[in-house]
Amino acid sequence: MTRVAVVTGGASGIGQGVARRFAGDGHAVAVLDRNGPAAEATADELRAGGASAVAVELDVTDWEAVQAGFARVRAELGPVAILVTSAGIEAFDPLAEITPSRWEQIIAVNLTGTFSCAQAAVPDMVDAGWGRIVTISSQSAQSGAPNMAHYTASKGGVIALTKALAVDLARQGVTVNTVAPSIVDTPMARSAEASGDFPGIEVVAPLVPLGRAGTPADIAACCSYLCSDDGGSYITGQILAVNGGMYI
Repeated sequence: MTRVAVVTGGASGIGQGVARRFAGDGHAVAVLDRNGPAAEATADELRAGGASAVAVELDVTDWEAVQAGFARVRAELGPVAILVTSAGIEAFDPLAEITPSRWEQIIAVNLTGTFSCAQAAVPDMVDAGWGRIVTISSQSAQSGAPNMAHYTASKGGVIALTKALAVDLARQGVTVNTVAPSIVDTPMARSAEASGDFPGIEVVAPLVPLGRAGTPADIAACCSYLCSDDGGSYITGQILAVNGGMYI
């Protein structure tokens, strides 16, 4: 069944992988990203493959922009049935060097942005009596990570928010789950590698029990399952740890 799926951070990395998977699943896809040209390029790719797609440039920290963006999605594609909140930023700073503005930035994008998008999408799902929300958290929120107190806290908040939303929405036909990746080969990971904040995909991947880094397609496959009519229908409030065995 064709539904309208919104993917935040859909212009690159995990979000782009999810957008491509949902288009392949037959859904109409809204690609939301603060990089407007990249979002449009992804939507163009999806349309070239036969999907219905729209690109919306927005910053998930801007509540008014989020509401306007979701209104545009409704106008162009229809009511929102599926939401994957992949928009996020990574940060590496020693604990003593985390400034108030840096802390607030990470929380605003990763946690508050997840909430504002869920809040904007939920009314359509409740009206339909059916909805799927998948947040993207992180293994670091389960295990901790050096020099990432702000990032880890934001993703831990995403896990807690996911559980709260699952409880609030369970009787209204809406499931809410989180996918917690570990090492995924994305432009963001490569950027951290280039800046010296991360040892590198090729260095860390052999340490993964399954012997490789994850891919956006790996995460997308799990999102597809959780957002399906059958597979995801009796799963809510859960952490799906797509991490190659890095955290068990």
